[in-house]
Amino acid sequence: MALSSYSHGQDHSQEMVESGIYGKPSPLPNRGRHTTRRDLLARELLEQEVKPLVEQFLRERGLELSPEKTVITHIDQGFDFLGQTVRRYHEGKQTKFFITPSKKNVKAFLRKIRQRIKESRSETAAELISDLNPQIRGWAMYHRHVVSKQVFHDVDHAIFQALWAWARRRHRNKPRRWIKAKYFCQVGLNHWVFTGMLKEEGGQMRAIRLFAASSIHIQRHTKIRAEANPHDLAWEPYFEKRLDLHMAATLKGKRWLLHLWKEQAGLCPVCQQKITKITGWHSHHILWRSKGGSDRVENRVLLHPTCHWQIHSQGISVGKPRPVTRAE
Repeated sequence: MALSSYSHGQDHSQEMVESGIYGKPSPLPNRGRHTTRRDLLARELLEQEVKPLVEQFLRERGLELSPEKTVITHIDQGFDFLGQTVRRYHEGKQTKFFITPSKKNVKAFLRKIRQRIKESRSETAAELISDLNPQIRGWAMYHRHVVSKQVFHDVDHAIFQALWAWARRRHRNKPRRWIKAKYFCQVGLNHWVFTGMLKEEGGQMRAIRLFAASSIHIQRHTKIRAEANPHDLAWEPYFEKRLDLHMAATLKGKRWLLHLWKEQAGLCPVCQQKITKITGWHSHHILWRSKGGSDRVENRVLLHPTCHWQIHSQGISVGKPRPVTRAE
């Protein structure tokens, strides 16, 4: 059994999965499952003991459970929360637990994409791609930490079908081979990449291709340890380490940024405070470019945005941090 609800607070993913402290129930699978005494006891425990404790915990922090979204549901039935379905599956003697993009979320996303495609009858392929790419990338990035690989491929296929119908409506008297040659090109082994030509400010033409949701790599989320408490000073190093790992993942693919961040041990050389995704960062030229400085890594350092503004407004000089040495 699970208590599912919605509230604003810390993300205790594993604990909330086991006790189901959020979400809306999805339709009950037809497994011929009968209510047992154990299920009734679990429901009673959640209603009379777990739920009051959660309400008290949130009340002390100025929060509360949403009554209309708080229900009791079985984990085999699953529940939806923030566009994702949390559910346990049984395969023979094995039990598997999956978090997947919810069907409702996928349908709503595709409905929005199809509507945008239908409204672009007078636009060029490049203009349509420029509008669709941020939407597809943002949606896929949101679901990249859960079981989404097959869903991403299904979404790409559904978008392709909508674009193919869009292209055929624009050229009703043209053969399919002509339409394919005009709007689709080959990239690697994929012969059906929707492509347009975008005119840049200088008058030059540049090819722009539709972003594929399946090109997003799945990144498994590292669960927070159940006993970890962000309000306990003893756990400060643990949460700082999690921030460092998240920072490194954010900078992946930008090797020079990652090099600078590690070289500085994740600290801003001006204020000696952590540089995180939340604080943001700016790349500063030690020798200003206006004074002949280069764009090479040796002439750059990562700073907080406010520290960067302070350096430029007050003319403060900053140098490379000293290498971090470990104690023997």
